[in-house]
Amino acid sequence: MKNKINVLIVDDSAVVRQTLSDVVSSDRTLNVIGTAADPLIAAEKIKKQAPDVIILDVEMPRMDGLTFLKTIMSQHPIPVVMCSALTESGSETAMKALEFGAVEIITKPKLGTKQFLEESKILITDAIKAASMSRPRVIPGIRRDIPPKLTADAMIPQKRTKAMIKTTEKVIVVGASTGGTEALRSFLEELPLDASGIVIVQHMPEHFTRSFADRLNTLCSISVKEAEDNDTVLRGRALIAPGNKHTMLKRSGARYYVEVKDGPLVNRHRPSVDVLFRSAARYAGKNAVGVIMTGMGDDGAKAMLEMKEAGAVNIAQDEATSVVFGMPSEAIKLGAVDHVLPLYKIAGKVIRLSE
Repeated sequence: MKNKINVLIVDDSAVVRQTLSDVVSSDRTLNVIGTAADPLIAAEKIKKQAPDVIILDVEMPRMDGLTFLKTIMSQHPIPVVMCSALTESGSETAMKALEFGAVEIITKPKLGTKQFLEESKILITDAIKAASMSRPRVIPGIRRDIPPKLTADAMIPQKRTKAMIKTTEKVIVVGASTGGTEALRSFLEELPLDASGIVIVQHMPEHFTRSFADRLNTLCSISVKEAEDNDTVLRGRALIAPGNKHTMLKRSGARYYVEVKDGPLVNRHRPSVDVLFRSAARYAGKNAVGVIMTGMGDDGAKAMLEMKEAGAVNIAQDEATSVVFGMPSEAIKLGAVDHVLPLYKIAGKVIRLSE
């Protein structure tokens, strides 16, 4: 077997350090090389042996996690997974963590943390594996009790398209995961005020998507908001699927809108890109443009093929500009993609395709 992924755990709670160590060690592809109660201790351990991935808390003595994250990324970038008790009101901290270079965010509750961590083994180990595959940017194991990996059938059965043959409006659907927050910012900032309506699934925690959408809304020419059930898909607006809710594109007459609802994990995610893309295949067909961006795994690949078969034109982010090339690569392998482009060229292509 190939070398294990070496993990350093940095958290001021002894209980959390031990629980995370147990969780990480339960996956035979991962290896805990050490734990630290604060960043200064962690820095000394990194000098002796650099980990492949760091799991980092935010609130710690002597130096907070964000300051340590900035230091790491400015001196010797190492993939970092932030694991902290971030509340809805504290999601700005998570946004800062992503800006400073964190690859993944895991939200742990203030109460019942030990139970949460034990129950979230797949979430945590998948985040570590995704981080290990990432390309951190400088800022100036296999478990037998894994539940079934559900497909989009769990939310929306595959049927013949109900899309109109041709409409005057195009709909852009986008899926992203690891590294997607910055990729989406770059993409959306380039779109003009009259860009076609957009629906986005970005894998991220519940309560975090609203802060993410609000931040993008201040940076982009188009408006950006967290999707709510029955929101109309409008020109000049992007709707971001809320964390822990599936979001589907629907059509009533010439009006496109979104349905936001509960449901099982699909491809281990909620929201799932496959669920959004299958709904786009059914209700938009050739009136849709699909974009799959950086991310680990294969969520979105199969349903993107359904989109192509229904007449949509699809774009994948290229390997060179992806933090993790998993999702785009899987879609390309299936023959679901028409154009493979670097991130900085995707917006221009989408604009031309949706004219």
